[in-house]
Formats: sequence, structure tokens, C-alpha cells
Amino acid sequence: MAISLIIVLSYMPLSSVTEAAAATTTTAIGTSATTMTPIKHLIVIFQENISFDHYFGTYPHAANPDGQPNFIASANNNTSVDIDNLITSSRLSDNPNLVKPFRLDRPQAVTNDNNHTYTGEQKKYDGGKMDRFIQENKVTPNYLAPAQCTNIEPGLYQNPRACFNPAQVMGYYDGNTVTALWNYAQHFDMSDSYYQTNYGHSTPGHINLVSGQTHGAIPGNLTKQAYTSQGTIIGNPDPIYDDCSLSAQDTFFVPYFKDPLPNAFPPAIEMTGKNIGDLLNAKKITWGWFSAGFKPTQDTKSLINCSSVMHDNGYGVKTHDYYANIEPFQYYKSTANPHHLAPTSLTMIGHTDHANHQYDLSDFWAAAEASNLPAVSFLKAPSYQQAHAGYSGPLLEQTFLVDTINRIQKLPEWNSTAVIITYDDSDGWYDHVMPPLVSTSSDPIFDALFGQQGLCGHSQPTDVYQDRCGYGPRLILLAISPFSKPNYIDHHITDQTSIIRFIEDNWLGAQRIGDHSLDARAGSIAGMFDFNSGHKPVGNLFLDSSTGMPIK
Repeated sequence: MAISLIIVLSYMPLSSVTEAAAATTTTAIGTSATTMTPIKHLIVIFQENISFDHYFGTYPHAANPDGQPNFIASANNNTSVDIDNLITSSRLSDNPNLVKPFRLDRPQAVTNDNNHTYTGEQKKYDGGKMDRFIQENKVTPNYLAPAQCTNIEPGLYQNPRACFNPAQVMGYYDGNTVTALWNYAQHFDMSDSYYQTNYGHSTPGHINLVSGQTHGAIPGNLTKQAYTSQGTIIGNPDPIYDDCSLSAQDTFFVPYFKDPLPNAFPPAIEMTGKNIGDLLNAKKITWGWFSAGFKPTQDTKSLINCSSVMHDNGYGVKTHDYYANIEPFQYYKSTANPHHLAPTSLTMIGHTDHANHQYDLSDFWAAAEASNLPAVSFLKAPSYQQAHAGYSGPLLEQTFLVDTINRIQKLPEWNSTAVIITYDDSDGWYDHVMPPLVSTSSDPIFDALFGQQGLCGHSQPTDVYQDRCGYGPRLILLAISPFSKPNYIDHHITDQTSIIRFIEDNWLGAQRIGDHSLDARAGSIAGMFDFNSGHKPVGNLFLDSSTGMPIK
């Protein structure tokens, strides 16, 4: 049944903090900030292109074939009935799509990329019927993908170069492949009602994470290539304030599957308006975005000194560690570091200098191990470990997540830290839940949520920006912290801007970004934590990065 109800999520104060005393964060060079919860350090690990059902569709039930990591739910795991997934919804067997959801095995941990354009995803959801995931999962020239397979029967995807099968969009992994995430979910907690703020690609997902506002793009109409429309980002343009944007050079790009088409490089744009970095700077709160591969290669002869570090995903697809269109602060002049300058000193990491809060991932660990952990940190894995279909996958991702979280749990600041694991978009992977309609749009070229061009809900006021149809697909959100509610699933409706809201509520006195940023409508993630004085801190969980199983 089509859903056209507009749900407005009103502001609610931080929950479960009545017994928690305000905490003070002291930085390495003397500035301090009061927090509204005991969390003094927030670390957001922002991964790529996974829907909720793609990883948690059968949680906590795994097939457990011989020779694979064996996931057995803990005795007190009641999520079999307390989670909205393929099993509890009966969509595993009773499904409206051309092919039913099917299990992808551990050896199938690298697949092709799906269609996850702003318009294509809306068509897949088909006004709430959720029945066109295969028909709308078309190969597009932007992906430089292989030829389409001659049938749509589920098959093996061990070689992503072989052919593109649109039915792969119905595939899901279970706890024998995404083992670490399942273990984190039952030891700490997760949400089953967390959504991408808008439909579409990676860049809008990153921009929403830091500003809640995909409008304000200059140039504002790149509709021929489906990058921007009416001043709003709907595709993956590059940031103008980054020397390593693909548009700035034609030697940095490594083909996805074959040689790039002529003029295939994306345009560069600027974003106007404020982001969460601007708000943190105004309050002198330490923060940073830390990307693998951000540090320039020092011995290059190129005029553009970008990192040449690359990795192979094991199937012959080789990518650079860093790509500029998933570094959101580089789109804003106020928070950009165009030349990838290093911080002036170790003690200045998190503070404002010519690095301008944009760093290499190695700088995060240097600061953390020098007791200079910023209050707010965003971590970006190298591209081959981001989980993005086509050049990454769940096993490559697991190595990064486990190594990172094992290391964070050993820091002296762990007792006042929360780690968020979440994703920028769904990659178009099937999820059975129709998202709530919070932000409507009526672009006759790009909107098609309700079965016809130009319709994403009812008309909206003229002062509300177009091309922000959302919420988009349901994504994954895990909260890993001593303050997590163990083995708990949060059902409150939240989205990517809920992370901004938590930062705003915890450090900034509930200040909002403004100008129709969707942080003003965001639900709170505070319900995933227990800040009461009687809460027993959740113990550490150290995992094996190859198996995802607890280390004994």
C-alpha cells in the first residue's frame, strides 16, 4: 500500500540523562567544554552502501555451514521477535519481487554495484509496494559496469567482472559472513529504524551526515549528468576545494572495470551554508574528519600532490584509498583543506590550523595515542575496506572495523567514548521497509517515488528546497560504548542527521544548523544509551578480524 503520510519528528530532550551529571571535556591545550551526557568522545565510523536487510535480514539466525564462523545467539537474545527484518516480516518467503531474498555465502563477499541513483531507488520502492528492486536495478554508464547477465536467476558472484545480474539486489549476508557486526549488535546495541536522510548516492549521504542539508550546491543545475538539480546535490559531484578531485586531474582515476569514457570525470561543486564543523569551531570544540589516503605522497612529481596508495580487493579491482567525493567537509570553504596540508603539530590535531580539521587516518591514531583524542571524530576507511559493492565487501570491511574498535577499546578515554558504525547509503540493496516520508519533493525530472515522474509526496511550501525526497532506505546504526544498552534494539525513527543532533545536544546546547537542515526534524539516538547512575558499564568485546568471533 502506498504511503503518503508526512511524518514530522519533533525535538525531544536527551533521554535517560536525569541522573547523569554534566561532564567536562578538557583538551590538550586547555580549552574545555561541558557535555550533557557522560560521553566526552564520539567516534563515527562512516561506511559505504549497505541496507539494513542486506546485513541483518535474518539476525540473529545464521545458517552456520561447516567450515565457516559459527554464530550462535546468546541465551538472553530476544531479538528473534523484537526486530523488523526479513524473518519477522515474512518477506523472506512471501516477497513481491521477481526473485525472493537469498543468502550470499562467505565466498561471495564481493559483488557488483547496484543501481542506487536518486530516481532509481525511488522507483524500486514503488510508492510502498517494494516490488521493483530487480526491474529498476539496471546497469548505468556512470558505473562502467560489465554487461548484464542473460537471466535473473540468483547465482554465484565470485567474479564481479563476469556480468551484472540485477537479481543480486535481493541477496543478503548472515552472521557467518558479517560475524563481527552481529557480535557487536548483541553485545552492545543497534537500531532497526534508522534511515538514509534522502534517497540516492554516497555524496548526499555524506553531506547529510555533516549538515543535514543537500541544498546549496554551486553550480545548482547539472541535470544532464544528474549531479545537481535546483541547487540540490542528487549525485556524486566532486568538491571544488580539493586538489584531489577527479575533475582536477585525469591521471588519478583508476577505472572501475575498464578504461573510463571520454569526459567521464565528475564536475566540481561548492556547498554553501553551515555544517557541524562550523558549529563546533564556534564553540571551540575539538573535532576532525580522518580519511585513509588523505596524506599526500611526498615524492610525487605531479603538480597535484595526491596520495598514490592503492589496494586490490582480491578480484582484480584496484582503487585508491582516498576519493574526494566522500570527504564532505571539502565541499565547504570554511572547513576545507584543499592542499591536504598536515597539522602543524600533534597537539593541534582537533584544533584549527592550516589542516582545518581535515586529516589522514594516521593522524587520528597519533592524536589518540598521545592523549589528544578530539571530542568528535569521523573515521573513513580506505576504499577497499568501506564495504562498497564492486571494490569492497563485508570481509574486507570486517578487518577494518574490528582492528579499529579493538584499538579504540584500549584507549584510556574508552570509558567516556561512544563509537557509531553507520553507512552513507544502501547501494540499492533490497530492504523490505518503506521509509517514513519526512521530506517531500516534486522535481518533474528526478522524483518518481509514487509511480510517476515528479512526485515524492504532496506539494510542499515554496520556501522548502526540492530534490530532498526522504527519508531514504533503511540503513544500519550500531552504538558501541560502555553506555550502550546491551543486546538492545532501538525502534525510534532516526536518520543520518540524528548523529548531528546528538553532537548538537551533547556539546552545543541543542543549537541547530538552520536553513531547513533536517537536523531540526531528526529523532534522537540518545535512547540507545543508558546514562543512569546505576547503569553497569558494558564490558569490552575484542574480536578476531578474520573471523569476527570473540577472542578468548
